[in-house]
Amino acid sequence: MNGCLLVVAKAPVPGLAKTRLARVVGNRAAARLAAAAFLDTLNAVLATPGAVPVVALTGRLESAERADELAACLDRCTVLPQRGADLGERLANAHLDVSAEFAGLPVFQIGMDTPQVEPALLGRALAALADTAAVLGPAADGGWWGLGLRAPARAAVLRAVPMSRGDTGMRTLLALRGAGLRVGRLPTLSDVDFLPAALRVAAIAPGTRFAQAVSELALVGANR
Repeated sequence: MNGCLLVVAKAPVPGLAKTRLARVVGNRAAARLAAAAFLDTLNAVLATPGAVPVVALTGRLESAERADELAACLDRCTVLPQRGADLGERLANAHLDVSAEFAGLPVFQIGMDTPQVEPALLGRALAALADTAAVLGPAADGGWWGLGLRAPARAAVLRAVPMSRGDTGMRTLLALRGAGLRVGRLPTLSDVDFLPAALRVAAIAPGTRFAQAVSELALVGANR
């Protein structure tokens, strides 16, 4: 085993998932896009050789879009509940919980909103942790899409990093370096919190479930 691939995710329930997208496309359509992105992410994780698939999940999966498909994928993963009052705390705790389940393995963590991610990139991210203490994948909006740590307890620095901001990526990098870690850089990816980014990601990953969901969204005119 090369390490753990940790997906931190929220069940794609209408009204609770992708709320910024929902302002434009509606609650049901946003949840459908979130479900498609989650499925694409899980399939990339499950297809990564030598990786242990883990999901830190919050929300009621039974109320989610594409619940049966998601449940089938999650049956192939270790599923842990999220713990914590805010996102930084939940991320830090997720790393700790994975480490408790799979002691001694490095952890690479991603969210559910980069459906264009591929097994080869995830495998390279895990492999990089053999030579460096941390790797960080910046997001185009100033956040980050992936964080890998050879020692998952070092994710404690995330508790003090403001999340969902335009400087979250830089603040995370500085926090890791401030803890004495050498940080490798991964390619920049776009997440899908806003419609223009969702359209771009669908265009560069045309074979994904997410691209299909965006196509269906356009057909019904829900992006007006």
